[in-house]
Amino acid sequence: MEFDEVIKKRRSIRAYKKKKVPFSKIVKICEAARYAPMAGNIYTIRLIVVEDKEKKAKLAEASFHQDFIAEASHVIVVCSDLSLLKRSYGERAFIYGRQQAGAAIQNMLLKITELGLASCWIGAFDENAVKRILRIPEPIQVEALLPIGFGREKPREIVKPELKTILNFEFYGLKVSKKEPEPGV
Repeated sequence: MEFDEVIKKRRSIRAYKKKKVPFSKIVKICEAARYAPMAGNIYTIRLIVVEDKEKKAKLAEASFHQDFIAEASHVIVVCSDLSLLKRSYGERAFIYGRQQAGAAIQNMLLKITELGLASCWIGAFDENAVKRILRIPEPIQVEALLPIGFGREKPREIVKPELKTILNFEFYGLKVSKKEPEPGV
């Protein structure tokens, strides 16, 4: 699959077939996270792979009853160890940690799509409950949950905003450029 196709094909899928994802694919997904940009090359990302049925059910409950999480073959819980960043960046550690987690999550979502699998970026959860379920210590922060499986639903087409509605030139609010876009842009 071409890179642009992977980007455009990625969707949030909330229904999964009762079929196990081979562990080799889970490893490839986790490997994709390692190649995300990290501030100061300080790797703060920590991943927890959950396959246990009871734990997945508890994670679904801790995610405000998003029950489809329990149907997934695996759930990858993305965490950050901000203590590593605080030593170098002080108060900015929280911001950099969030940025790094987002980059790692996007890499994983794109790899999931490339592998023909499905997922949904879960950001709504009770962090303390997730920490209890998975025995996550302080100061580790839970960033997201990624349920992974073979999609049971056909993703609907999403209309994205036209580039001109989000693109500014030189400063915010200037929507016109004297340059003509390249063909195909």
